[in-house]
Amino acid sequence: MMKVKIWGCRGSLPAPGPENNFYGGNTSCVQVSDGETCLVLDAGSGIQRLGRFLDQDVRQIHIFLTHLHIDHTMGLGFFLPLYNPNVEVHLWGPSTSDTPLLQRLRKYFSPPLFPVRLGDLPNHPIIHELSDDQIQIGSFAIHSEFVCHPGPTLGFRISHGDTVLAYIPDHEVRLGSNDFPNDPEWTSGYEIAKKADLLLHDGAYTIAEYEEKAGWGHSAVQDTIEFASMCKVKHLGIFHHEPNNTDSRLDEILAERLAGKELDFSVEMCREGAEYIFDT
Repeated sequence: MMKVKIWGCRGSLPAPGPENNFYGGNTSCVQVSDGETCLVLDAGSGIQRLGRFLDQDVRQIHIFLTHLHIDHTMGLGFFLPLYNPNVEVHLWGPSTSDTPLLQRLRKYFSPPLFPVRLGDLPNHPIIHELSDDQIQIGSFAIHSEFVCHPGPTLGFRISHGDTVLAYIPDHEVRLGSNDFPNDPEWTSGYEIAKKADLLLHDGAYTIAEYEEKAGWGHSAVQDTIEFASMCKVKHLGIFHHEPNNTDSRLDEILAERLAGKELDFSVEMCREGAEYIFDT
């Protein structure tokens, strides 16, 4: 069994408030588990709640950072297991040609951004760098690959038995191809998402918004749906909701994009607290 739980799916900035109660206001954090292994995808503000409610018997946690933008790392210092000497935490993130991941993480864990330094933690997290890699953790096979987004940014393909989760929360799919959506093999993120049972993918903008923000690293909902169709996924969860988009506005955007369409996969806006359970 593979269980996927959304602890945060907002983009750029936390957006708490009654107008966002349904889809949630916390930034990117997704938990993936099989009862033995605990994986955490990104450390946005949602990871703080995950740390509070995590099973106390968990003794090893693997956190996978797609990239180091603040909305994906802002909750890391508030993740309670980091302060438990009995828990071993592994941090996985994108490699670069110039600055080691450890050095980049130390910038966050230092004044004036944060008062606690990495070296002050009771059990120093184990740092791993990733590029286009394939690794095995417990029963999970994890494939990482760089995708189109400002700065070194990874997408993750997580397989458990025959079940596949694809996680690409920040991704400008239109800039990642010369002929989108007609050339899958040369489209950024295709190898991560192809035939996934569940694809969690950036859909921050409407088409009109995207035209004003092309190059900012995010996708329009329409492009996200076309990408999912091209990749032949079974279910699409649209991720990275703009902070200014309320619950009602997100419903409107999705309804507008699905009007008159016949798709062979299901689509929804990701919702904080949602769970997906797969028999693997």
